[in-house]
Amino acid sequence: MGITSRMIPTEDASARKREIEEKLKQEQETLSFIRENLEKSDQLTNGMVCILSSFESRLMQLENSIIPVHKQTENLQRLQENVDKTLSCMDHVISYYHVAKDTDRIIREGPTGRLDEYLACIAKIQKAVEYFQDNNPDSPELNTVKARFEKGKELLEAEFRSLLTRYSKPVPPILILDAISVDDELEVQEDVVLEHLPEAVLQDIICIAGWLVEYGRNQDFMNVYFQIRSNQLDRSIKGLKDHFRKNSASSGILYSPAVQTKRKDTPTKKAPKRPVYIPGYDHDLRVKILSDALTEKHGAAAGKDDVLDIEIDSYIHCISAFVKLAQSEYALLAEIIPEHHQKKTFDSLIQEALDNLMLEGDNIVSAARRAIMRHDYSAVLTIFPILRHLKMNKSEFDSTLQGTAASTKNKLPTLITSMETIGAKALEEFADSIKNDPDKEYNMPKDGTVHELTSNAILFLQQLLDFHETAGAMLASQETSSSASSYTSEFNKRLLSTYICKVLGNLQLNLLSKSKVYEDSALSAIFLHNNYNYTLKSLEKSELIQLVTVTQKKAESSYRELIEQQIQMYQRSWLKVTEHLTDRNMPVFQPGTKLKDKERQVIKDKFKGFNDGLEELCKIQKGWAIPDKEQRDFIRQAQKRVVSDAYRAFLHRCANISFTKNPEKYHKYRPEEVEEMIEKLFDTSA
Repeated sequence: MGITSRMIPTEDASARKREIEEKLKQEQETLSFIRENLEKSDQLTNGMVCILSSFESRLMQLENSIIPVHKQTENLQRLQENVDKTLSCMDHVISYYHVAKDTDRIIREGPTGRLDEYLACIAKIQKAVEYFQDNNPDSPELNTVKARFEKGKELLEAEFRSLLTRYSKPVPPILILDAISVDDELEVQEDVVLEHLPEAVLQDIICIAGWLVEYGRNQDFMNVYFQIRSNQLDRSIKGLKDHFRKNSASSGILYSPAVQTKRKDTPTKKAPKRPVYIPGYDHDLRVKILSDALTEKHGAAAGKDDVLDIEIDSYIHCISAFVKLAQSEYALLAEIIPEHHQKKTFDSLIQEALDNLMLEGDNIVSAARRAIMRHDYSAVLTIFPILRHLKMNKSEFDSTLQGTAASTKNKLPTLITSMETIGAKALEEFADSIKNDPDKEYNMPKDGTVHELTSNAILFLQQLLDFHETAGAMLASQETSSSASSYTSEFNKRLLSTYICKVLGNLQLNLLSKSKVYEDSALSAIFLHNNYNYTLKSLEKSELIQLVTVTQKKAESSYRELIEQQIQMYQRSWLKVTEHLTDRNMPVFQPGTKLKDKERQVIKDKFKGFNDGLEELCKIQKGWAIPDKEQRDFIRQAQKRVVSDAYRAFLHRCANISFTKNPEKYHKYRPEEVEEMIEKLFDTSA
C-alpha cells in the first residue's frame, strides 16, 4: 500500500508537464502568426504612406495650376455683373425721362373704366417725381412730371365726384318703409339692407379715397363726399314725405306692399277720426273727436283733419327713416373716409336733413302755440304721438349721433323739451278753460242734454288715455319739487291722475254754474244728471276710471251719488202734480151724505189741478232729453209708479163721491193713460 500511494503523485506530475508543454507550443505558434501579420501590416502601411505622399504632391501641383484660373474667372464675373447693373441703372434712370411721354395718353383720357391701369401710371409718375427731387431737383423734367402728377390727381378727384354723383340716388320710399317696419309676430326681424352704391362702384370709390389720403395728401374729397351724400339723405326723406302726400289720402296705403307687417307705435298710424258713440246713448248724440293743431275750433273740415293726420304720420315716419338712413350712411362712410375723419364728416353729412326735421318739429310746436293762443287746447293732441315717438327713439337717436358735436346731439333733446313745455302749457290752460268757460244762455242745450263742454272735455281726456305715459312725463317735466327729481312711471301716473281729477272737478263746478241758467229747476236737474251720467259712463267705458281712482278712490261712487241727487231733484217737479192727489183739504164725509158746494169744489179743483199739472209737465218734459236709455227708462218707471199709485189711490177715494153731474169733465184720464203720457217723457218724436 505504501508503494501505490507514492506512484500516484508521480503520474499526475507527468500529465501536468505534458499539458503545459502543449500549451506552450500553441502559444509559440500564435506568437509566430502575430509576428508575420505585423510584418505584413507594416508593409501595407509603408505602401499607403507612399501612395498618399504621391497624391498630396499631385494635389499641390493641381492647386497651383487651378487657383490662378479661378481668380481670373471670378474677376471676370464680377466685372460682368457690374456692367449689367450699370446698364440696368441706366435704363431705369432713362425711363424716368420717358415717364411723362409714356403716361401722357392714359392721364389725358382719365381713369374712367380702367382705374387699376390709371393708378399704375400715377405710381410711375410719382416715382419719377421722387427721383428727380432726390437726384436732379433743378431739372426741367421734375416740373413736367410734377405737373403730370397734379393733373392725374385732379382727374382722380373728378372721378371720385363723378362716381358719387352718378350712382348716388335717393332711397325709394317703399324700401325705407320696409327698413323701418317692425313685425310683432316675428321673433327675429329681417334687416332690410339699404344699398346706396353698386359694389363695383363702391370698391372704386374706396380705392380712390385711399389713394387720395395716402399719396394725394388731399382731404377735399371728404367735403365732396358729405355734400353729395347729404343731398341724397335729404332727398330720401323728402321723397318719403311726398310718398305720404300722394298715396296716403287716396289709397290709404302708407306702407310697402312688398312687406305686409305690423308696425309698432313708432311709427304708428293713428285710428281714423270718426264719430264717437257712448254705450247707452242714442245715435243723435254723436260728438266728433277734437280737431288737431292748425284746424279752426268747431269748424274744420274732415279733409283738413285727414291731411293733418298724414302730415303727422309723415313726420313720425321721417324721424324713424332719418335714424335708419343715418346709420346706413355711417356704415358706408366708414368704408370710404379715414377713421379719424369719420365722425366729423358724418356730423356734416347729416346736418341738412337733421335741421329740416328739427325745423319741421319747431313748426309743429309753433302751430300748437298759435292754436293755444286761440284757445284751441286740443292742439296738444297733435304733439302727443310725435313726442311719444321721439322719446321712444331717443336712445337709438343718441346712439346714431354718438361722436358728433354737442350742438348736433342737443337738437333732439331741445325739440323734446319744447314739445313737453308747450304740451304741459296746453294741458294746464285746457283745465283752466274748463273751469272758466262762460255760462252763455244761447249756448245751453234747450233739452238739457249733454253740454258740448262736457263732451269735449271727456273726449280730450280719452285722447290722453292713449298717451298716458307721455302725458304723465310731460306734466312731470314741469315739476320743480324735490320729489320730482327722479321721475318714475308711478310718479307720472299719479300726476296724470291728479290732472284728470282737476279737469273733472273744474267741469263739475262749471256745469253746476251753467245749470243755474235754466229757470226750471227740474230742467237744471236733468241737465246735471245727463252730464254727470255721461261723464261716469265715459270714464268707465274708456278705462279712464282706473286713472282717476289712483288719487280718488271713491270717484265712481261720488258720481253715482250726484246722479241720484239730480234724479231726486227732478222728481220734486212732480210734487205740484201729485200734491193735488193727497188728502190735504179733502172733505170728510159719510157715505150717502150730500156734499156741500164748497166740498164739491175742492174735489173739482183737485182733479183740475192734477189734469192741468200733468198736461203741462208732459208737454214741457216731452221736449227734454235723457240720451241714456237705461237712465231714461229708470226715471220714467219710477215716475210712473209714484204718480200712478197716487192717482189710483185718489180715484179710489173719490169713487163713491158724487161731486159733479159731468164726471168725465174732471176724470179725464184713466191710470193707464197717465202711465202712457209719462212713458212719452223725454221723447221729442212722441
